[in-house]
Amino acid sequence: MAASSTRSGGSRTPGADVVFKTKEAQVADYIRERIISGEFHRGQKLKQAEIAKALDFSITPVREAFKLLEADGYLIGASHRGVIVAPFQVNAVEELFELRLDLETRLTTEAVARMTPETLDALRRTDAEIAAAAEAQDHAALRSANYRFHFRLYESAEQPQTLHFVRILWAKYPFDLLTMMPHRPGQVADEHRAFLDHLAAGEDKKAVRAMRAHIESGWQRFRKQYGGVSARPSGRGPAV
Repeated sequence: MAASSTRSGGSRTPGADVVFKTKEAQVADYIRERIISGEFHRGQKLKQAEIAKALDFSITPVREAFKLLEADGYLIGASHRGVIVAPFQVNAVEELFELRLDLETRLTTEAVARMTPETLDALRRTDAEIAAAAEAQDHAALRSANYRFHFRLYESAEQPQTLHFVRILWAKYPFDLLTMMPHRPGQVADEHRAFLDHLAAGEDKKAVRAMRAHIESGWQRFRKQYGGVSARPSGRGPAV
């Protein structure tokens, strides 16, 4: 598709690109991002009151967000321990990768077709954060910005059911291990930039292929780095 007038800065209704979220959804995003970044570590107990205070919200939206995140696999209700951040099983990572590739390609295709200058600018700013975090070797900041980059893109696809399943996959995927691999942080920023450059040029098909290649690149490097890890499900496997 050729570059559209909206992508190059044509007129749009002011504020049309703004996404409004309930308090419950805001809390859920806050917790997801901190789990992906590692600020809330795997196995950590989370307290509703502490999160409510951090966000200046009442307990009610936090309680509802906890329920949502338990259903999605980010949190686990544990006997005598309250709610904890779920561990992930790295032995299922190949299946998770295959599902990510299919569903995130679908979301990327839809998002690219709906791309606006506002979304493109937001993605560029977030990729700049990723590059800065990679330079500083700040893995937590990188994972946090990477989460925001991908879901800012995917939310713009307006495919809520597919987005829901991708959120579940991200709860189980070993991003902690991925970002610790040598040279991977800088590669993430570079691969995002290639995607964004194709978008800015109106090269939609190339942009989708670039995002697909980005997801595949992470998986191939993961396999090379952690070749001793069983990729297919076989019992409980190692928790990370």
